[in-house]
Amino acid sequence: MTFKELNIIPPILNALQAQGYTNPTPIQQQAIPHVLAGKDLLGCAQTGTGKTAAFAIPILQLLDKLPPQKGRRTIKALIITPTRELAIQIEENFTAYAKKLNLKNTSIFGGVPQGKQTRILNGGVDILIATPGRLLDLIGQKFISLNDLKILVLDEADRMLDMGFIHDMKRILQLVPEKRQTLFFSATMPPEIQQLTNTILKDPAEVKVAPPSTTVEVIQQSLYYVDKKQKRNLLVHILQDESITRSLVFSRTKHGADRLARELTKKNISAAAIHGNKSQGARQKALKDFKDGRLRVLVATDIAARGIDIDELPHVINYELPDVPETYVHRIGRTGRAGADGIALSFCSAEEFGMLKDIQRLIGFKLPVVEEHPYPAQETVADVKEKKAANKGKPQQRRRPKPKNKPRNNNSGGNRERRNRN
Repeated sequence: MTFKELNIIPPILNALQAQGYTNPTPIQQQAIPHVLAGKDLLGCAQTGTGKTAAFAIPILQLLDKLPPQKGRRTIKALIITPTRELAIQIEENFTAYAKKLNLKNTSIFGGVPQGKQTRILNGGVDILIATPGRLLDLIGQKFISLNDLKILVLDEADRMLDMGFIHDMKRILQLVPEKRQTLFFSATMPPEIQQLTNTILKDPAEVKVAPPSTTVEVIQQSLYYVDKKQKRNLLVHILQDESITRSLVFSRTKHGADRLARELTKKNISAAAIHGNKSQGARQKALKDFKDGRLRVLVATDIAARGIDIDELPHVINYELPDVPETYVHRIGRTGRAGADGIALSFCSAEEFGMLKDIQRLIGFKLPVVEEHPYPAQETVADVKEKKAANKGKPQQRRRPKPKNKPRNNNSGGNRERRNRN
């Protein structure tokens, strides 16, 4: 099947050809006709299979068919996404596909001053890509009206409807017109989230091109059992293989990501960390350096699992397993994109056996174990439990804070919190 056979209009076809798109992926083949028909949609497909184009292409075509608008442009399509990186990525895709159309789009997100964003909004846009926090902030400041909205998209819908975003989403749903087309897209769809979508979508078409929460077959997955204290040594050992030109390494915590990036740098492995406490400028610089090959390793928290789109990223390494099993699918989905090969390595210590069990239950198979490596695990689950029992009730030793030359600004924490919202 071709995009022309999906009845895509010539201006979009030409833009897709310029981007090197030839044939639609399965999620695009099945979703685009439903969206063009004006139906609500629940789309579930593996990460890296072209979900963004599956909603962006038909949205542009639907909006292009609308009668010319008199006066200032108003927001007719709203795409809500959980992270800044994903918002930027979606904006870039819309801009590329709409190159030959008279439609304007922009993205808004926290972590940067709002001045540039509000100036663009004041000039009028047809399509808005937004993270929930900044969207609600600018609605409250009267910079945004959703009265003319015709299409609402939740990208990474499972994340948007979990407890981290659900309160913001309920507020946003009260502000959009009841008469609208609503599209949900995600790589994972836990049953409790699907039940919630049933209260928001109206008679939706369902497109599931692979079993929910499955991993892309072209990704070669493997597992290393290793003690927690030996993980850094194992990572350095693996990265001694010079054929690993770029690797995205996942850490559970922000401080852990910073510490690991520093330790790798000391070993002459170029690395940087990306997480929610970094400024937007620092995050974009680290991403650009990684994409351009100036960094060999990018250490990320899960904020990056749903926003980083890097062509031909060969390796993903789970330095620490995620607390939420679905996150594993999103993490390793950063490699093996658009049909390319990929390798995903996971480290598991005794403390993480429960997480591993949940992940393997979700994906439906046991990860192949690498038996031969220099740092095989010595600790067992029983050892970990024994340590916890021995430490239970012991007073925690508090480290004496290091003296600082400059007095601390008591407002810095609160400002950072507001700055980094979404």
